[in-house]
Amino acid sequence: MKVLIHTCCAPCLVYPYQKLTDDGYQVTAFWYNPNIQPYKEYEKRLQSLRDFEKSKRIDVIYHDSYDLEEHLRRVISNLENRCWECYSMRLEKTAECAKMNDFDAFTTTLLVSPYQNHEWINRVGNVMAAKYNVEYIHPDFVSGFRQGHNEAYHMGLYMQKYCGCVFSEKERYLKKKESSRKAK
Repeated sequence: MKVLIHTCCAPCLVYPYQKLTDDGYQVTAFWYNPNIQPYKEYEKRLQSLRDFEKSKRIDVIYHDSYDLEEHLRRVISNLENRCWECYSMRLEKTAECAKMNDFDAFTTTLLVSPYQNHEWINRVGNVMAAKYNVEYIHPDFVSGFRQGHNEAYHMGLYMQKYCGCVFSEKERYLKKKESSRKAK
């Protein structure tokens, strides 16, 4: 079965790629991430995926379109549900690419992260599967999160500290600030 896996970053691809190939899937990574800000961060993550692609000789489809304005338009009016909008935007592009390129199914590396809302991701994935008539699979990758990130670290891949959007970066710094206040 040919599977297209939306790839948020190289470290999050390490374990899902290995798991899917071990399970007999023919896997191609797909890069589309208009949520990543600032642009220099986007470039670092894109280069990290290119480095992983070269080192492991994997197939990758790049939709290297920095649709920042569209991403912001979609999330700014509904900040409480911004992740839903972000998942929708990226998984729709993945499902569309899977359909156009005759993949049997699609999935996402977002499912490896214990910090993402898996219920929302799977609901969006199922909506896009129905819309584009291509199967959505949602393996349990979370158990391999640390293993994949450890391997990525040893490979020298760029390791980011937030999901990508400025809102998540803000939350990360506010949590650090709050933690330091509690420690005093």
